[in-house]
Amino acid sequence: MAEKHDIGKKGEKIASEHLTVNGYTILETNWQSNHQEIDIIAQKDDTLVIIEVKARSTKFFGEPETFVTKPKQRMLIKAANHYITQNKLDLEVRFDIISVLFKNDKHSLKHIKDAFYPLI
Repeated sequence: MAEKHDIGKKGEKIASEHLTVNGYTILETNWQSNHQEIDIIAQKDDTLVIIEVKARSTKFFGEPETFVTKPKQRMLIKAANHYITQNKLDLEVRFDIISVLFKNDKHSLKHIKDAFYPLI
């Protein structure tokens, strides 16, 4: 279990670096509220970006991003609404997934913008 946690933390660090290099401002990492967590909250221009990071050491069971299930999406939307209300923000909101796949000492990263949309 510790290895899985380490891979997740390493993936979040790589994702944060990727976002920073690409002009995003990291506002929060591992933001928590009411037993809900958002891996990364960032801003780019006038858009608040809620990012779920999925890191894996193998894609034997599928690509990492496929593990962002509908219940996980609902939780992220609810947490994002709470963050927006708490901070009195008036920004466009986007939900992204960053998938990090490790192989030996290397990794590949996939940034999926607008990965899902909140239902109205």
